[in-house]
Amino acid sequence: MADEIVALDTGLGGDDDDFDAVRDESDPSLPEERYLDRELSWLAFNQRVLELAEDPTLPELERANFLAIFASNLDEFFMVRVAGLKRRILTGLAVPTNVGRAPVDVLNDISVTAHELQERHARVWQEQVSPALARAGVSVVTWADLDEADRERLNTYFADQLFPILMPLAVDPAHPFPYISGLSINLAVRIRNTKTGRQEFARLKVPQMLPRFVRVDPSETLRSVRFISLEDVIASHLGDLFPGMEILEHHEFRVTRNEDVVIEEDESENLIQALERELLRRRFGPPIRLEVSADMDQVTLGLLVRELDITDQEIYRLPAPLDLGGLFSLAGIDRPDLHYPKRLPTTAAALTPSDSNGPVDFFEVISRGDVLLHHPYESFATSVQAFLEQAAADPHVLAIKQTLYRTSGDSPIVEALIRAAEAGKQVLALVEVKARFDEQANITWARKLEKAGVHVVYGLVGLKTHCKLAHVIREEKGALVSYSHIGTGNYNPKTSRIYEDFGLLTADPQVGRDLTRLFNELSGYAIEKKFKRLLVAPLHLRKGLLKHIDTERQNALAGRPSGIRIKVNSMVDEAIIDALYRASQAGVPVEVWVRGICGLMPGVPGLSENIRVRSILGRYLEHSRIFSFVNDGDQHVFIGSADMMHRNLDRRVEALVRLIDPTHIAELTDLFDMAMDDQTGAWDLQADGEWVRHSTDDAGAPLDDLQDKLLQQITHRRRPRNRR
Repeated sequence: MADEIVALDTGLGGDDDDFDAVRDESDPSLPEERYLDRELSWLAFNQRVLELAEDPTLPELERANFLAIFASNLDEFFMVRVAGLKRRILTGLAVPTNVGRAPVDVLNDISVTAHELQERHARVWQEQVSPALARAGVSVVTWADLDEADRERLNTYFADQLFPILMPLAVDPAHPFPYISGLSINLAVRIRNTKTGRQEFARLKVPQMLPRFVRVDPSETLRSVRFISLEDVIASHLGDLFPGMEILEHHEFRVTRNEDVVIEEDESENLIQALERELLRRRFGPPIRLEVSADMDQVTLGLLVRELDITDQEIYRLPAPLDLGGLFSLAGIDRPDLHYPKRLPTTAAALTPSDSNGPVDFFEVISRGDVLLHHPYESFATSVQAFLEQAAADPHVLAIKQTLYRTSGDSPIVEALIRAAEAGKQVLALVEVKARFDEQANITWARKLEKAGVHVVYGLVGLKTHCKLAHVIREEKGALVSYSHIGTGNYNPKTSRIYEDFGLLTADPQVGRDLTRLFNELSGYAIEKKFKRLLVAPLHLRKGLLKHIDTERQNALAGRPSGIRIKVNSMVDEAIIDALYRASQAGVPVEVWVRGICGLMPGVPGLSENIRVRSILGRYLEHSRIFSFVNDGDQHVFIGSADMMHRNLDRRVEALVRLIDPTHIAELTDLFDMAMDDQTGAWDLQADGEWVRHSTDDAGAPLDDLQDKLLQQITHRRRPRNRR
């Protein structure tokens, strides 16, 4: 589950700073009700994911994958956002909202919308995606659909693979109601003792370490294959688990718990120890959602409600199977005809070695000029990963400094740092152990790095280190030269294949000096210095962006060229939104390209009629952050790690780097032009918060798919020349 959540990067947050009061910077010239609700905006994002699953033009297994993404996203939403709201309400802490409504009303709206979306989600599986998969030869069947030969095979599977590890737990005066782990699928079983006539209740947990869907007949080819859910197999063998008992009822249920970790950071306490204590507490968070199969009887439901202390609002009745996140396993079936066409990333042109010269020398290439990378269209493995591996092996490299926010379990980046330390180089790894749902993995990596001699630090008290930075110091002709990478995404080879991100490789001495100071401050004390080519949060990023936005406003008022383009995952910070509103009122054209949450209302007369907001979802997760300002013709463009949220601007260490190569600026300008083109398929945000999808033109022809178009353009542009 953790890997899936990490891969999705919903940007939900949940830190206490995300519930801070709306900034007291109100502008009397702006309407009081000028923000869209953050939580409902996130649910609208997940609805867009669901609309992809509903799209019959997409490959069938990709539609199943989007159903799984929707389910996993919603799990995280409840575990983090809903849990955080409820925790603060119950503890008496204020929970202001940016739309001026009581938190209880917000929770009611969340409940109504979430119920509607989950029911729609279940229908899409039952009525659209499951039948489409069956027509393509991939069927999910029930026990009732099987013949005797099928059942005999599954009887053997149950006896050999399931029966020994199942643990039925009775509930009676001698056996209290058991702990129900979060997100596990369970069977609630009511039985009757045939000797005494007494009715009993038992709970049976479906093992989470086994495949969710079992092949009915392993001899079937993937061209015509049947699967059955694990819980269906178990439910069909309850008699073996409760011999001598009469099975009266059995129903599926699933509990979502509060997994919002709150770490009280104290400089006198070891952060790792505090985090490990909170991770243990996370497992036992209070229930916040109960999903039950639609046919569950009232007696069983009543027992669950009493024992779990669940309200009616928190009950979700859904048709089986519950937890369609299990479709991730089906989505991985090797049926290329049911997936997106396979596209391999290409090596960036600047990093493509010629046949005669052998492997590329990163230091020689980067010293000639900045290299802009666009993942996953351009390979992470042959760029960032290879750069750090070369640095680890190069005898002239004296030091490597690296931030690690999320990384994969088999990270070649971490292994390169270990090799560098073992070779005697100075290596600093800033590991953010508070990266949500990756905490335990990051603790494990931090300890492995320390054992290898890497200097491991955990950032600053009260702040998360979210910036994506690598800094290599190399001795060349008696002088020290800096080589740097600043990115918009994590140093994670796994997610780099599905996340859209930018990265900059540079030997600019000014960037080197900026990163030297920044890393020194991250491993030492608070950030206070200003930087030349970087904008760094929490002290300078917000001020810098507000200054750039206001410059565009002043230029528009003076009749000079102006314009603002911003690409982020989330846009909810009130101060930034208000600045964009003022820029719009002055006549500045503003384009916002947002993947997820957006609290800005576009197209409101007198407020935001010059603002347009679009969202693009597809095979890759749009993850890069771009900030572009016309600046009276001297265009300023930044890329980096920060979204426009309180936590990013106030309680995280974030970094944006300014691009200075005209070809890089032109590349991002072209990218925005394509994204905002009416011939590109996208969702457009309306002033009332509704997202309207545009996928075909007036004649019904499909609009351009931005990601497919980029795949074609970048592959052609980057194809190595003079090769046979």
